Amino acid sequence: PRPHSVRRLRSVGIASACASATVVNALATGKGAAFGIELRVYAHVELGDRIRGIRGSVEGARCDTRLIEACVARVLKKEEQKIGARIRTTSDIPIAVGLSSSSAVANAAVLATYAALGQKPKLKKVLQASVDAAFDAGVTLTGALDDAAASLFGQGVITDNIRRRILKRFSVSPELRVAVWVPKKRVYTASLARKRFSSIKNGVDVAHALALRGEIWQAMVLNGILYSHALGHDPLPALEALHCGATGAGLTGTGPAVVAVGEVDAILKISKLWSKRGGEVILTAPARKGGRVETAWIKES
Repeated sequence: PRPHSVRRLRSVGIASACASATVVNALATGKGAAFGIELRVYAHVELGDRIRGIRGSVEGARCDTRLIEACVARVLKKEEQKIGARIRTTSDIPIAVGLSSSSAVANAAVLATYAALGQKPKLKKVLQASVDAAFDAGVTLTGALDDAAASLFGQGVITDNIRRRILKRFSVSPELRVAVWVPKKRVYTASLARKRFSSIKNGVDVAHALALRGEIWQAMVLNGILYSHALGHDPLPALEALHCGATGAGLTGTGPAVVAVGEVDAILKISKLWSKRGGEVILTAPARKGGRVETAWIKES
């Protein structure tokens, strides 16, 4: 049951959300597309009137916690709960490589906070809170609606981030597999300037139009080439993947990670080739589930 007040109560919610891979990056035009993949982040949120302030931590790393704290703060303000919170996150998703780790952790934190309050909000409400919190924390330039929606719904989405509209949804065959090549360097989206993308705007518009027509993998390839050029990333790993039989391949987010999608045999061949490049190769699959509540409980403290 939903508590009218958590005074003298201690409540905990645990939730998770999946990573996403880019089909069209929205930085150049404000319009994007992405699909969920089976890497997950978990958020553990504890609420109570005896807890002072809102403080987050990331297990095993010293990371900026402003986003997860902003997520919890937004939910508590929306629900008029003047209580403290402690948030702890764990993740399978490499940070700052283009796999929407920020969007995933925002979704998980929002879902976990609502769970700790004893509520089951509509996913649209969760998505709005996640995107708003990303702006609050200064970790996004476009609102990342495409990444956040793909992570929350666990499927493919094509979006207008500026107008905050999901234009179309699509499914990725569960028979396909995903390889991710993760170099050692990192790229933080908030550090990028929009102006460097003006030269590729028209090409990205074409990629977005391809996605809307259902030509998802062609859009992914074109987008990857365009953004690799704009950001100074090597396009060769994606081209290698296509040569090995990938259905689609390209830079994800602002990189530096590269994602390939294809049949099992092709993905294994790509993995073997990419492993010679150093860094890390992650083998996974299209998402089976997006954001979900893992557990929640409320008891007297």
